[in-house]
Amino acid sequence: MRIAALYDVHGNLPALEAVLADVDREGVDQIVFGGDLTWGPQPHETLELVLSVENASYVRGNADREPDEWERSCLSDDEVAFLQGQPPTVELDGVLYCHATPRSDDEVVTPATPDERLGEILAGVEQRVVVAGHTHMQQNRVVRGIRFVNAGSVGLPYEGEIAAFWALLVDGEPELRKTALDADRVAEVFRRSGWPRASEMLQERILRPATREEATKVLEGRASAIFVTPGD
Repeated sequence: MRIAALYDVHGNLPALEAVLADVDREGVDQIVFGGDLTWGPQPHETLELVLSVENASYVRGNADREPDEWERSCLSDDEVAFLQGQPPTVELDGVLYCHATPRSDDEVVTPATPDERLGEILAGVEQRVVVAGHTHMQQNRVVRGIRFVNAGSVGLPYEGEIAAFWALLVDGEPELRKTALDADRVAEVFRRSGWPRASEMLQERILRPATREEATKVLEGRASAIFVTPGD
């Protein structure tokens, strides 16, 4: 079974379109949207495309659970209810999909998170593979016999380059992928969107993407171990 894991789209419609084109070429059986779909420049348009995808499953992210004022202004009541109504975890082909960790949709796990702490987070998980997102950085590591995979972010990655990041699972075996983006097109969408965070996110995630090292330092330094702003 071939499953594409698309996480943290964050209303970036051009990035989602580019990734879906790559996914289509892979001939996947299922797509899992791993949460935080619409916190970004084009909430309605992004969700509209997501809902047009066949054979899709959904995991609720922290920003889906608590959409902010901008998201709500762009979405209908039914669309907000759809986002909020998705499950926190989904199991497909023996793989557990969650947004951040199996026990929380806003818990932070970065490449610098010690194995001991990650092992505690995964305690009680029966599946041998867990796919997550939330921190916008790809990972693929094994702790206490469980493979923990971060699919990365389609729309607002912390990878130090202009691309969209996702994962392909073939019979439960993960492959980390990335898709090239038209940076000019993405930038134009951000500038025209009216999103209150557009200028800031354009600079930090698109024009001058934060590196994994920079992001890890910030995220690991937060004593609460959660994102301060939903969707970040």
